[in-house]
Amino acid sequence: MVSLDLSRMVSIVARGLSIDFPLYHGESRSLKKVMLSAATSRLARDQKQRVVVKAVRDVSFALKAGDRLGLVGENGAGKTTLLRALAGIYEPVGGTLSVHGQLTALLDLNQGMNTDLTGRENIRLFALYKKLSRPETARLEEDVVQFCELEQFINLPVRTFSSGMMLRLGFALATAIRPEILVMDEWLLAGDAAFVEKARHRIESVARRADILIVSSHSAGVIKKWTNRAIWLNRGCMVADGPTEEVLRAYLPSAEWEELKRAEMESVDQILCAS
Repeated sequence: MVSLDLSRMVSIVARGLSIDFPLYHGESRSLKKVMLSAATSRLARDQKQRVVVKAVRDVSFALKAGDRLGLVGENGAGKTTLLRALAGIYEPVGGTLSVHGQLTALLDLNQGMNTDLTGRENIRLFALYKKLSRPETARLEEDVVQFCELEQFINLPVRTFSSGMMLRLGFALATAIRPEILVMDEWLLAGDAAFVEKARHRIESVARRADILIVSSHSAGVIKKWTNRAIWLNRGCMVADGPTEEVLRAYLPSAEWEELKRAEMESVDQILCAS
């Protein structure tokens, strides 16, 4: 893993962040019927009178170096949308967002990859984008090639890669440089069990080394282990924001919360017995 000199002040400040998605077939009869139903409180019209989905509404928080934020909520709560806004993929329609620091987003691992270039050329293109020196580029190339285990394919055009091979290369690139800010969504790794385990160790190492971590996951165990603060989103709005344990206790059904605490205690007991 390549280390860079990261000496800037790292922070994220979101104030009243709101994100809409226009529905370009919003005048269809079926959609008009949906808009009249009780489940459409997230549909509205924007200033251009387009029908839009209110994906995120009035979300505010501030993070500094050392903060570990977890996002929880049901499917469709707005977690991934918020992460993509933080990564600069979606533009907010309201509020302000200030991000200071080098941000790495583990959202779409193939994003920014040129499929006409070889795997090795994509590594060097990534190094140029990150403004790495020649020695840093050489270390990056060695690290990525070794980790993704594509030695015999790395000099072929990426368009010839299988989806699993592209995922390996994208993951290796995205995790090769220590980020100041790491934004990570829940996703599944493709590949054999040995590679999945190898990738899990790498992502945990990257998460520990980041100055700020923001992770969305349906796994309460991951949120409990990796974060010290959590935001509960529901239908695009913030329900709770506070210490991870307090938010999880409010968010989870009582039976799941008790199971989480029981598993945590068993893990502690195993560590004590092993020592």
